[in-house]
Amino acid sequence: MKYDSDVIIAGGGLNGPALALALAQSGLRVCVIDAAPARQRAADAFDGRAYALALASKKLLDAIGVWPSVAANAQPMMEVKAADGHAGEGAAPYFLHFDARELDQAPVGFMLEDRFLYRAFLDAMEANPAITLINETSVVAQDAQPGAVAVTLSDGRVLRAKLLVGADGRRSGVAERAGIGREGWDYGQTALVAAIDHEKPHNGVAHQFFMTSGPLAILPLPGNRSSIVWSETRENAATISALDDEDFLAVLRPRFGDFLGEITLAGPRFSYPLNLTLARAYAAARVALIGDAAHGVHPIAGQGLNLGLRDVAALAEILVEAMRRGEDIGAIDVLERYQGWRRFDSTSLALGMDTVNKLFSNNNPLLRAGRDLGMGLVNAVPALRQGFMRQAAGLSGPLPRLMQGRKI
Repeated sequence: MKYDSDVIIAGGGLNGPALALALAQSGLRVCVIDAAPARQRAADAFDGRAYALALASKKLLDAIGVWPSVAANAQPMMEVKAADGHAGEGAAPYFLHFDARELDQAPVGFMLEDRFLYRAFLDAMEANPAITLINETSVVAQDAQPGAVAVTLSDGRVLRAKLLVGADGRRSGVAERAGIGREGWDYGQTALVAAIDHEKPHNGVAHQFFMTSGPLAILPLPGNRSSIVWSETRENAATISALDDEDFLAVLRPRFGDFLGEITLAGPRFSYPLNLTLARAYAAARVALIGDAAHGVHPIAGQGLNLGLRDVAALAEILVEAMRRGEDIGAIDVLERYQGWRRFDSTSLALGMDTVNKLFSNNNPLLRAGRDLGMGLVNAVPALRQGFMRQAAGLSGPLPRLMQGRKI
């Protein structure tokens, strides 16, 4: 049977390229389909978008050869501070303080701008002859056949491969066409995302304030600059989004506080609605799902990309080992190994973040007292505190080899 590639990946965001590199470096031929122009996101201008990369995700990027290209632009996160908060009141007396130096591996993670990470992925894919990148088109149809999957593109081309991977986001067309349903709910919240310049140094400390209308994350970027992810009720967010920059800052300042001195906007502002969406399966005939196509989660712990990269590491390991044993990498029994490895872990973490958001995004005085005491208890017990840090660093559970920094 003639194949155009071994694996077709629908979606060229971040998880898709990471999987393409992991597979191509292990001997598989990969085709990445991306609707966006190739260099659109690799522009030099700072646009404020950034990601919190867990230590295990950094190890994956190192293992696939991408980290050296972005290391100089990454900001280590040495500490994480989390506390209850009300606008203008500052942090509650009980809080969590994670210091990465307590772990045997530090820092706990890194902040990295989208433009640098995407450009590094793009450069690495273009340099790898086993990867074909097709831009400005999308997958519009798929047909699982014995031994192959036929994929129709919006430009009319039909490609054949052993496996189709959906890395095409929360509204995954790959999942829908494969008959994979979804479960989830809307949070009634919107995330307001921006970057800010501030007067005082952040010293590599990340902050999470739990406000009654939603959490506010302040995440350190290189220099005196931070990324904010500010969750507000849908109604409040619509009002705030409509403000000009000065009025936006006037609303942000009492929530942000003055611990970093005067703040100003350092780039454009974004907003997106928040919901939870979980695929009912991660595998179907000749199809596997990764990233947001499998699990779209609340940004409360900054784990969205890290969850996706763990999918990448697990799926790559399953497929490469199957290839080396002479198995059909698109066979359902192979794909079910991936599903068995990832579905429980990612669903548990997604529901855990959902619970935290619901617990903190309210002003119930009894709940507030209980959660503050709970944070104080965790902070006071080193074993509990270190367990939370290992979870945040992505070092807990059965780690795929790439997440350990090892080749497959």
